[in-house]
Amino acid sequence: MILHEITILSKINDFWASLFRRHGGFAMSLSSYNLTHVFSRLGRPPAPVLMIFWVICALSAGPASAQSKYASIVIDAGNGEVLSRANADDPKYPASLTKMMTLYLTFEALQKKRIAVGQYFPISRKAASQPPTKLDLKEGRKIRIEHAILGLITKSANDAAMVLAEGVGGSEMRFVQMMNQKARRLGMTRTTFRNPSGLPDEDQVTTARDLATLANALIRDYPKYYPYFSRASFTYDGIEHPNHNRLMEIYPGMDGLKTGYIRASGFNLAASAVRGGRRLIAVVMGGDTPGWRDAHMAELMDQGFATPRTPAPLIASLRPPTVPARKPETDIDVASLEKVVDSSELAALAASVTPSIGLTSTAVAAELPKDAGGWGIQVGAFSDADTGRRALDKVKHRLPSLLASAFPQMVPVTTGSGRLFRARLMGLDESAARTACANLERAGEGCLAVPPQGL
Repeated sequence: MILHEITILSKINDFWASLFRRHGGFAMSLSSYNLTHVFSRLGRPPAPVLMIFWVICALSAGPASAQSKYASIVIDAGNGEVLSRANADDPKYPASLTKMMTLYLTFEALQKKRIAVGQYFPISRKAASQPPTKLDLKEGRKIRIEHAILGLITKSANDAAMVLAEGVGGSEMRFVQMMNQKARRLGMTRTTFRNPSGLPDEDQVTTARDLATLANALIRDYPKYYPYFSRASFTYDGIEHPNHNRLMEIYPGMDGLKTGYIRASGFNLAASAVRGGRRLIAVVMGGDTPGWRDAHMAELMDQGFATPRTPAPLIASLRPPTVPARKPETDIDVASLEKVVDSSELAALAASVTPSIGLTSTAVAAELPKDAGGWGIQVGAFSDADTGRRALDKVKHRLPSLLASAFPQMVPVTTGSGRLFRARLMGLDESAARTACANLERAGEGCLAVPPQGL
């Protein structure tokens, strides 16, 4: 009897090992290969063998398994609503999703005309010596900036990432400082960068939520350069490099972003897709294989598009947040929105003005003060002006240096159910406005950056 059990256990062990080999050495969950599947070949063994089998399964799912690496999030880019999330604020390794920040800073330099796509950057010894994946750039030569960008997006080339880092920042160290400063300004509060490529570094960590924030910023801030992400392939030095994001070829409406992999991270993907004028952004981290990651991304996207859309509000969301509120780094006190406006009033506002997709109500615009200039922030819409002013005083008191030059502005709006007052602090530059909103969002509150033309 014992010999019979050992023989069956040996077969189980061999079968389990074959699964490991077949799926790249990664532990598979019993949801995919359950006991029925396993024992359909072996016949049902005695109870003691089943118990031993369960022990083996438990031991195989250690801290390095997909379960500990996995995280995901799906957001509606139009209104910022989180449609689904799993471990979205847990620290994970970004791998080559790091390159999204390298590209963000490169696009920023292009937009500010500090560099040009037709300009050439030198290839240093450090850049040429980066490990794969790479374009095999040669020390002492030069590469066109546009080619380096495409090398990052399609091939995920580490040598091209270093070229851009040194060219834009002056040195890798300075560029990494820029990466972390920009992460803070975008509200990526749980991200730390240590290199521009995503190569292994135990201190280089992020979260699925932070990466979704970065992906959204790339699309929002640099629409001129975002189409680079949709390139199916890129030819450099006579060699064609297909885009690693193969899901983009088959998923309807998907138009970019980035893949990533190191052993410690598993297979990562940040992606965006548009259907019916609605853009979703999703991040999947810790996939056991590229195929599983892509299939899961498609599943999450499908679920997201099937979720009814919430109208994009002018003000901070009036619904309870769908994620746990995060403690602010500083003690920020903003007005509670619970008594500001009911859902019917919000719907009326959203129908007249939907800033996330660029619509502006002419009736509302006519009520803006003529001398309102520069950027600003909006912290709420209130049923009386005095309440709005008090809310602005509290925000300005909590962020005195950032909002020192700001002046209060109460913008009246007439809706079907009465008059509301949009509480704004104006007279800021774009950077200060976005930074102020990032601080408020870290406190779990909503905020809108108001451009010079108003909302």
